[in-house]
Amino acid sequence: MIERLWAPWRSHYVASVSDTRPEQPEGTLFEGLLAAPEPDEATGILWRGRTCFAVLNAYPYGSGHLLVVPNRPVADLADLTDAESEELWAGVRAAVAAIGRAYRPDGINVGLNLGAAAGAGVPDHLHVHCLPRWRGDTNFMTAVAETRVLPESLAESWSKLSRAWEPR
Repeated sequence: MIERLWAPWRSHYVASVSDTRPEQPEGTLFEGLLAAPEPDEATGILWRGRTCFAVLNAYPYGSGHLLVVPNRPVADLADLTDAESEELWAGVRAAVAAIGRAYRPDGINVGLNLGAAAGAGVPDHLHVHCLPRWRGDTNFMTAVAETRVLPESLAESWSKLSRAWEPR
């Protein structure tokens, strides 16, 4: 069950932010990231291949949570070209290796949510989640408060993972 914290004094701020929000780029969220004029450090992009790229998850389950994504919006694995499929899985292998070097976790989750019913947040553009896990990383905050505690900023995660990514 979702708890609600009423904060009506924030409505003015929320309205002002909504009124000044820049126009969203054409295409999917991931196409927008690829086309963004900001440097990769600002967008969270860790690696750019010919047909795929890796980017930090902006809403991570835990520190070091990243996504490997085809450049082209593809909703289903069967719609990937052979080149995209090969580079996607090579990117996943590189991501897992970088996570291992950067974080030395007890384990790593790798997975996809294909389609909205499966939990895909961007159902029109598949992406592979890769994230480090540790024994006991789900504690009372997650179980009781439905809240994740992230011990580092996205900028710190980007720095760690970009240094650990091979080859650059």
